[in-house]
Amino acid sequence: MWLASIITLVLSTGLGVKPHAVANTKNATYTNPILPGFFPDPSCIFVPELNNTFICASSSFLAFPGIPLHVSKDLIHWKLVSHVFNRREQYPSFGNISNNQFGVYAPTIRFHENTFYISVTMFGSSEYPYLENLVFNASDPFDDRSWGIPISTQGQAYDTSLFWEDDGTIYDQGAAGLGIVQWKVDLQSGNITDQRYIWNGTGGVAPEGPHVYKKDGYYYLMIAEGGSGDAEGTAATKHHESIARSRNVIGPYESNPANPILSNVNTTQYFTGTGHVDLFKDARGNWWGVALATRGGPKSAAYPMGRETVLFPVSWEAGEWPVFDQVRGIMSGPLPPTDLDIHAHGRFIGGPDIVEFGPGSDIPIHFTYWRFPISGAYTVSPAKHPHTLRLVPSALNLTGSPNHALSDGQTFISRRQTDTLFTYSVDINFLAAAENEEVGVSVFLTQDQHLDLGLTKLNNVTYLRFRGRSSKEIPPAEILHRVDTSWLAGKVRFQIDAFNATHYRFLAGKVEEDVDRVPLREIAVAPASLVSGGYTGTLVGVYATTNGGNGSTPAYVSRWRYLPRGQGVDFDTWVYPDGHC
Repeated sequence: MWLASIITLVLSTGLGVKPHAVANTKNATYTNPILPGFFPDPSCIFVPELNNTFICASSSFLAFPGIPLHVSKDLIHWKLVSHVFNRREQYPSFGNISNNQFGVYAPTIRFHENTFYISVTMFGSSEYPYLENLVFNASDPFDDRSWGIPISTQGQAYDTSLFWEDDGTIYDQGAAGLGIVQWKVDLQSGNITDQRYIWNGTGGVAPEGPHVYKKDGYYYLMIAEGGSGDAEGTAATKHHESIARSRNVIGPYESNPANPILSNVNTTQYFTGTGHVDLFKDARGNWWGVALATRGGPKSAAYPMGRETVLFPVSWEAGEWPVFDQVRGIMSGPLPPTDLDIHAHGRFIGGPDIVEFGPGSDIPIHFTYWRFPISGAYTVSPAKHPHTLRLVPSALNLTGSPNHALSDGQTFISRRQTDTLFTYSVDINFLAAAENEEVGVSVFLTQDQHLDLGLTKLNNVTYLRFRGRSSKEIPPAEILHRVDTSWLAGKVRFQIDAFNATHYRFLAGKVEEDVDRVPLREIAVAPASLVSGGYTGTLVGVYATTNGGNGSTPAYVSRWRYLPRGQGVDFDTWVYPDGHC
């Protein structure tokens, strides 16, 4: 994050602090979401053995690398340090998953006897019941290579979550049908035994996301209910969290009379759909919860970042039920001391994203593909083109084609939208040689929902073309702007502005000598509702395609910029980057 000013108050939340710990003597104010953008279904742990570090895992669906891990020392400043699912060999059939709402679902992270475990469901397997439960493990969560080939378990529920009993027995909980299923699992073989239903919830639809905690002689079973998908064109508004407890891990479980314990249902709150909670305790014994939530309020059709990660304090007295502070954009709690001293490769969430693609540099850790990247399609600083990223076009465009296999891949490299307001731009050098070759930028939710501005060759003429695809509502009509031949000899700047909470603006211009002052032409404005809905969140990035044709002209991308402009935390409350008003 960055130093920020808020319309209604001023907070210091930024990277301008010194990296050593600064003690908090009382409750500190902070803003949600703590992980903005496409980081849903959070699961977090506190690991004293890792220098008092918090680690959070998130769902990734068809985004790759998958299962991002963020770490923090103070619950406010989060650093992306690794991805659990980072190599094709870990799950080769991932590249064939066709449904854009499938893929990697709801990881749970746990730490036991010096080993880190991720239990997760892979939706979209080729055989009935079209899901497979996996368990990854690693000794070093910061190292991608430490996360090996997962084992497959036989349980046929989803949203699985491991729990170790004191005697070493390992229980796994998941959602199946109308209730929560539990079984014993052998993490060497993947075999399961003693499968049973243990709780059907309180009556809300889609009981899921179970977690078990043992405290003061009770086993607490916490679940989400109400469903976190769309409802009537707006974000899921019935999603909430409930809890039950038992003296025995297998039940019977008694429902909390105060359920739901986390809910913005039937309110007008800016954060909706709060649920899918995980709980953890910090070094000072304070309990915290994380959940997913969607911004914009119960009536908004524009929520492109989807389900994001929020944080809230929890009070949990001995022998009692936990009590949650309800999710708001501005909250306070007994935060740990401010501390950015995280000894791991990676990138902190927030702040400007400036990439020059210098010789010898790698693809940044936060860059994202859709399914597996095509081998050889992305080259940093190739010969004769230093400080560029070379893109080799794919036959598939961002929508795909029935004539090409999904496993062939799409040339698209992106990052998550992490701010309500932002400016994203790249410079592209591209001279189409064949009909239908195209290079451009996109706001991408899924293959069914994306907004694209590209440079393409049609009938031997080069055009700037804007077009959108949306399964949610009718997209704007296609826009074509014929490009002057003088543009084709050099670079073209493409820019996307999220200039308010509900719309994107697409611009382009010829890059002249002064790269900081490029005259841009507005090509299109499109509503963010076109790229809202489902389980994922928006990516912004650059693509190259032949649109099914025979072309092979590479494009050279340079001067990658993503600049935060503002973060909505309530209907009339914004957090702005320091110095921007």
